[in-house]
Amino acid sequence: MKAELEKLVDLQITDTNIRRLKTQIETADERRAALEEEFERHASSIREIQAKRDAAKEAHADLENKIAENKVHLERTNRNLKHAQNQKEYETAMRETDALQKQISAFETSALEKMSEIEEVEKIIEERAEEINSHDAKRKAALKEFDTEIAAYRKEFEAETKKRQAVFVTLPGNLASVYNRLAQRSRDGIAVAEVKNGACSACFMALRPQMQAEVRKGNQIIVCENCSRILYNLGKDSRSEEATAS
Repeated sequence: MKAELEKLVDLQITDTNIRRLKTQIETADERRAALEEEFERHASSIREIQAKRDAAKEAHADLENKIAENKVHLERTNRNLKHAQNQKEYETAMRETDALQKQISAFETSALEKMSEIEEVEKIIEERAEEINSHDAKRKAALKEFDTEIAAYRKEFEAETKKRQAVFVTLPGNLASVYNRLAQRSRDGIAVAEVKNGACSACFMALRPQMQAEVRKGNQIIVCENCSRILYNLGKDSRSEEATAS
């Protein structure tokens, strides 16, 4: 019976691992999308900064053009002022000259402000240069690593599934049925639980001393009186710790 218990423990470890791998595989698309979304957020942040710089440069260039155009007009009004033939022409030229000078001054102030804005944004871009320049490469590497990991999970899942079948067929029919029924009924898929510190490690119910002794002997199948899981105590088998892991 101890040999059969060992098979049950091995089967439980395998099934627990299969559940873990299945979860990893089934959630792969969702997690990959989340990874891509994270990189897209970073890319969007970078694009916003670059767009802000480009808009500021465009606005600065527009202001420089307006300054140049107004200076051309100012030269014309200055000529008109010099060649004014009467008071009316003189006053008109003076008003135009004054208006153009004020407009040029306002445009120059705005141009300086835009230049300061450009310098501030370019400083940010320079500080984030490594992040900006390596973003696409990091994204590609991260997705490749993720895909490699999922491929490994799939391969391990196939191997563990074959291993399960190999172990399962060696169990007596009635024991296999009991195991399947308990595993399917349990939300965590645990049908076989180790006794730790005198209690069932699945439901944490303390066992009667006599039951603990029977479990240690391993001469018969003992089930927990609370959760009905098959109990075992195989000493310090390193794998036994994994049997009840989620």
